[in-house]
Amino acid sequence: MMGRLFLLVVFNLCVSLCHGGCAEVDSMTEAVAGEGFLLGCISCKMREEVNAHTTVDWHFKPEGEEEFSHIFHYNHPNATILHEHFNSRLDWKGTKDRDIQIGAIFLNRVTFNDTGTYRCTFKRRLFLPVYDENVVVEKLVELSVVAEANRELTAVIAEIMMYVLIVVLQLWLIVVLVYCYKKISSEHEAREARKALKAQAELLDSKDNCDGEQLE
Repeated sequence: MMGRLFLLVVFNLCVSLCHGGCAEVDSMTEAVAGEGFLLGCISCKMREEVNAHTTVDWHFKPEGEEEFSHIFHYNHPNATILHEHFNSRLDWKGTKDRDIQIGAIFLNRVTFNDTGTYRCTFKRRLFLPVYDENVVVEKLVELSVVAEANRELTAVIAEIMMYVLIVVLQLWLIVVLVYCYKKISSEHEAREARKALKAQAELLDSKDNCDGEQLE
């Protein structure tokens, strides 16, 4: 679950910075029945400076079937759900611009019938100086639906690293406290030693003055 939330944050960040750097990240593939799920799909342009107009289509093939059905189409700013099975359950979470690089959609209220293969298709027209170029990019997401979330390896590792970090920070804090204590103690001892030497020097000066007065 932590991995899904993290990925959703990453996708939203990418959407808000869609004209910045682009990195193609694979979608998660395990959804939990009754919850929402982000179907990720990213297609980066080779040259950011080239203007483009892109549309995104999603198709779905249920587990055990052979044919894909067209379920979603996005042509900025219009999003259209094309299959009754997904009515009111799909939300566009991709780039909100004509130049689309993130084609993610959010699937609400996941059911076991959503298990299957999802195909994301980018149809991109690049406006080059001499001519326009049409590019088609397809990506597949194999989605499985489970009753309860399985703890992902990344989440387990992250939790272990968190506890290790806590222990390391505690040990580091102890070392710093010991170091500071020793430093303060050393400075206190040095200060007391200087005071003692100063008092001894003043005592010697006072004695010398007394001896001089007696000789006179």
